[in-house]
Amino acid sequence: MPDFPIIDSHLHLWDPRRLSYPWLKGLPLDRPFLPADFLATSDGVDIEALVFLECAAAPEQTFAEAEAVLGWAEEEPRIAAMVCNAALERGDAVRGDLERLAATPKVRGIRRIYQDEPDPAFCLRPDFVTGVRALADYGLSFDLCLKHPQLPSTIGLVDACPNVPMVVDHIAKPGIAAGLIQPWADQLRELARREHLVCKLSGVATEAAADWTPETLRPYMEVALEAFGPSRLMFGGDWPVATLAIGYHDWVALVDEVTADLSETERRQIFRDTARAFYRL
Repeated sequence: MPDFPIIDSHLHLWDPRRLSYPWLKGLPLDRPFLPADFLATSDGVDIEALVFLECAAAPEQTFAEAEAVLGWAEEEPRIAAMVCNAALERGDAVRGDLERLAATPKVRGIRRIYQDEPDPAFCLRPDFVTGVRALADYGLSFDLCLKHPQLPSTIGLVDACPNVPMVVDHIAKPGIAAGLIQPWADQLRELARREHLVCKLSGVATEAAADWTPETLRPYMEVALEAFGPSRLMFGGDWPVATLAIGYHDWVALVDEVTADLSETERRQIFRDTARAFYRL
């Protein structure tokens, strides 16, 4: 484990008794995951701050989710920032929502998941690009949640929005279960050439087959480290989604192991400083 306090840049909390999460139906995760649960599962890991990521609640509940997070932050004061959902595909019509979210305490960015859109070029639709560009006017960043076949269109989106700070969630979800490292690796390296973009070292085990080993995951993690470098890579726990594949302590330990040969400064960048700077903690 790191011998310094870390920042977890990707925490989920939800309560299906309070909000609707259609994607949870039929999953073992379809139950409340609240601050007390995270405190118990992360016991023994020295965590300085947490960034909450929207949990794909029903679209009309965006502001209700933000209100819930502010309440949870009273219970868990390490929640220092949140990333909310917004319907960016509405183009300029989303500006009212962005203005309201930007005025909400702790809101630092927006995530509009497009990983499951059937159109691989969904993120290049003109209204979506317009909505993403609008984030810059409200001082908001954008979390990119995609799967590896969408990397070519994502490169186009990033190029179209040079004034919006962006972060790639879950190293762009490579096809680990299928043993695919190309063209994901070359495309991620190409994406990393855009300097207003950083990347989360998160969600990797979830993309692997059930019998994964550290040796299965390491090549993908090393590609992300090579492509972005420590100063543009940040640790994310992706709890509780990641528990479908790996325990919280095990994931922290695996990232610690993969980065063991880096300098102390570089390890601190991955485990805390990149997230601190990007989310303005």
